Amino acid sequence: MPATHAYYPTYSHSTYPIQVPQKPGYYYPPQHTYGRVSASPPEAPESVTTSGVPSYEPSATSSNYAGSASDYESTSGAASVDLLDYMGNRMNGSFDPTPLDRSLVKQAQMSGELNAKHRELLELQALAQRRLAGAQASFAEGMRAAKDVQKDLQWTQKRVDALNDRAARKYPEQFRAAQHRYPAPVDY
Repeated sequence: MPATHAYYPTYSHSTYPIQVPQKPGYYYPPQHTYGRVSASPPEAPESVTTSGVPSYEPSATSSNYAGSASDYESTSGAASVDLLDYMGNRMNGSFDPTPLDRSLVKQAQMSGELNAKHRELLELQALAQRRLAGAQASFAEGMRAAKDVQKDLQWTQKRVDALNDRAARKYPEQFRAAQHRYPAPVDY
């Protein structure tokens, strides 16, 4: 077989055996030659059978196992079309990546904004926790001060009661006159 013989028919980029719709500005010529489909593999000759079933063993036929190039080329009107190129060209002509690019840009922007807001929320949460810890410390200090004041007031009240008892025992007449003149405040 000569090296210049091709297994598949070649066509110029401007003519195909069938009409291929194209959009202007979006056509890209085929870059590869695989994927061409022209016909099914050849059938075994009627004379070569084993138990009534056709055999595809290399020893069963006189030709080689893969068949010759002429067996795969069709002249009966079933034209060879590169389906991958055809579908690739259709996709290139019908698919506009601009809206996808815009949506990706918008998604990236929104992701950045969400990340910035998340970091801001984390900073605010840390600030609130610091403030809460400060308020808790201030509250604890205030409670200690209130307990100290309460202890001081109780000690003072006991001291005043002791002085009143001693004055009532030592000067009973004057103490009663002072109680009528200056009554004690009523606790509510």
